[in-house]
Amino acid sequence: MIIDTNENKPQDTLKDIRNIMERSTRFLSLSGWSGIWAGLVALGGCIISFALLQNYYQRYDLRGTFNTDDYLNLRNNLFYLGISVFVIALAGAYLFTLRKVKKQGLNVWNTASKRFLANLLIPIFAGGWMIISFLYFGDWQYVAPSCLVFYGLGLINASKFTLDDIRYLGFIEVALGGICLFFPALGLYFWSLGFGILHIIYGIVMWRKYDKNEKN
Repeated sequence: MIIDTNENKPQDTLKDIRNIMERSTRFLSLSGWSGIWAGLVALGGCIISFALLQNYYQRYDLRGTFNTDDYLNLRNNLFYLGISVFVIALAGAYLFTLRKVKKQGLNVWNTASKRFLANLLIPIFAGGWMIISFLYFGDWQYVAPSCLVFYGLGLINASKFTLDDIRYLGFIEVALGGICLFFPALGLYFWSLGFGILHIIYGIVMWRKYDKNEKN
């Protein structure tokens, strides 16, 4: 009896074609370490923010009166801290993703990755502009929930161009932001959970699911 070793070739060919088409439309090389890195950086930023706020309120209690200069310094320091955390987290995420893409022998800048990045950043930059206005007018209570909501919307918007798992993280971020609207005094705690802990958990899950068994 002769066994036809080519009987599975049509199915394999179709599978290869499907994989090629999927990779041409979706960026599938996100690294789990990117999420872990972003979460650790966010937690570090939250710790520094707690320290800045504690120092401000201690000085306020000692004076017993409002000081415009102290307030402006606090606002500016928190703004620059937020920008720094965003840049450092994004840079680290890019480097980890670049490392994974190189292992796969792919190009990090292709049509799918550009679409993913554009759809991620458009809601984030729109939200960032609103947050700047909140800071300018002193509406602090909207800053933390807006960060979470617009970031979550960015993830949901970009999920159609990458792994589906990122969509669920986006839903959770939006939900956290919605809850945070009613507890503005706990904004940093919601930030720590949404940008810190959830990112670390997400990164670990992604690493175990997609990265763990990859060849070095």
